[in-house]
Amino acid sequence: MIPNKLKPGDEVRVIAPSRSMVIIGEDCKKIATERLESLGLKVTFGKHVMEADPDYLCASIESRVEDLNEAFRDNNVKAILTVIGGFNSNQLLDYIDYDAIKENPKIFCGFSDITALSNSIYAKTGLVTYSGPHWSSFGMLKGFDYEFEYFKKMFMEDEEIEITSSKEWSDDAWFLDQENREFIPNEGMFIINEGVAEGEIVGGNLCTLNLLQGTEYMPDISNKVLFIEDDDMAGKIYLMEFDRNLQSLMHMPEFKTVRGIVLGRSQKATAMTKEKWMKLIKNKKELANIPVIAGADFGHSTPIFTFPIGGYAKLSAKDGDIKLTIKG
Repeated sequence: MIPNKLKPGDEVRVIAPSRSMVIIGEDCKKIATERLESLGLKVTFGKHVMEADPDYLCASIESRVEDLNEAFRDNNVKAILTVIGGFNSNQLLDYIDYDAIKENPKIFCGFSDITALSNSIYAKTGLVTYSGPHWSSFGMLKGFDYEFEYFKKMFMEDEEIEITSSKEWSDDAWFLDQENREFIPNEGMFIINEGVAEGEIVGGNLCTLNLLQGTEYMPDISNKVLFIEDDDMAGKIYLMEFDRNLQSLMHMPEFKTVRGIVLGRSQKATAMTKEKWMKLIKNKKELANIPVIAGADFGHSTPIFTFPIGGYAKLSAKDGDIKLTIKG
């Protein structure tokens, strides 16, 4: 079930199912809203987006669920964007009105901690959801063009999208200093295992996706193409942390039919290199016969492209050339 594309005049609802909007600066709020309005979209906000528990920096479970369910039930709302990520969106899974989502399918987009919601909604309803920018991401003054273009391609156009690498990327705290940015030339995607694959997409933030294992909220990964990444919280032990999280996913019985893997770009603090990615994947004999590429523009650095969870991917990684297309 693919939601309708956006058109000028449509209402976009911003909700905070993870951390609260209270942590977002006023300049960022203004830029984000104006950028979406430049597409002709009407931006509205959930009732509880500014609530924040002092320890969790998010609203109560009840408030977050109310805003999520209300956004899906409101027929005027055509897309839902999350404020930002965090840690606790999986607290909401038992309380979501999945029937209302089935009856009112619409765009739902975010990344990081929102992986839990996007994949559970897809698993429970069949609605294609999206790993893409938060509402707050639109508040980035510089270096957002690539991200903005792929957002428009995914949500305002109908064609299959070919993924090309951004010219440069950044892992700086842009929300603290919008003017003095550090941009790094992008070496682009690279092949670890050659091959050709196509299939439905499942994925997002790996450690968050793994929170769903063994529950009714975990999507079926049979015959899927996995798009996975993780943040830099593990620092220089990222290699080992990512390895064990990937291994956990690989222990699922249906992993045997996974058709391919696309790995998102790692952050600077992870100290990951091409050689380390090669070592991590090549050590896993179970992956020897499927294509695996890395360095794709999604994850916790910027910019990112938007991809559809439950949508379709075609991947060709042969003779040093990569072609990746998505649709959803």
